[in-house]
Amino acid sequence: MLLTAGSYQLTANKVQAQVTVPSAASVAPAGTVAPLEAPKPKPDVLGTPNGNSWRLLRIIKIPNPGAASLDRRGALYLTDADNNLRQYGAEGLPLNTYSPPQPGHTALVEAWNVTNTLVFYDDRQEILLLDRFLAPLSQLRLADYVDGMVRVATLAPDNQIWLLDESNLVLREFDPQTLRLVQNTPLDLIIGRTRPDFRFIRQYQNNTYLVDRTTGIYVFDNLGNYKKKLPFLGLSTVGFKGDELYYVSSGALHFFHLYNLTERTVALPATVPAEGVRQVLLGEGYAYVFTAEGVLVYQL
Repeated sequence: MLLTAGSYQLTANKVQAQVTVPSAASVAPAGTVAPLEAPKPKPDVLGTPNGNSWRLLRIIKIPNPGAASLDRRGALYLTDADNNLRQYGAEGLPLNTYSPPQPGHTALVEAWNVTNTLVFYDDRQEILLLDRFLAPLSQLRLADYVDGMVRVATLAPDNQIWLLDESNLVLREFDPQTLRLVQNTPLDLIIGRTRPDFRFIRQYQNNTYLVDRTTGIYVFDNLGNYKKKLPFLGLSTVGFKGDELYYVSSGALHFFHLYNLTERTVALPATVPAEGVRQVLLGEGYAYVFTAEGVLVYQL
């Protein structure tokens, strides 16, 4: 259900704030975290100091929205409390809905490829591929191909599927056309003695980013070779825009440049209590702020 901006009142649910972490400009090797560096500059608002970049366009009223993604065209995909997958245009207007025939928990949605959208049900250990109109294309029972419990999964730009086999601590690449595992990267030596808590995975610009809430973000190339670890702790998801990785922490939107290794922060909309923001997704000219009450669509 959509509400006009003028009729909306936000009731914030407090969430735990992320701890302070070191700058990722000095990328840490596996099993270690770089020391704290100089304080970051004060938050800026999307490059404009007067804070006028956030203009509330509408509210998508879906209580406790779940996994979400954006595609290359700017369409928004999100799951509701009943695990229906809903598709919206860039301005937040509804387009299509997929209702699963059986119950399940949607752990991750990846829609960047436009033509194929991946939906990962972690409780059923199944992957569903949908077309651009959310019509089913194929479905995979991971237990038929992986001897272990898959924690997170994502769809790469070449339509390969990356899986994190948590039981065996192996990052795997799966070909849905040939139904074969084509790459396997053991993680036990990379992670060390820490107890990982994997929450999210995404391939972007030929690198695969595996988010561990406990120790940071592990970065692999498109062949699964380990490259480095970014010491951003306490995260459950990240986003990408241009050459930057971004995430929400300590009441602000943080950006990390993937190549210059520079960091910047952006203040969240002043009308939204920062502790109530669960996630932010950035499209072309639009931003989507997730709270317990729904999704606020801003034009930038």
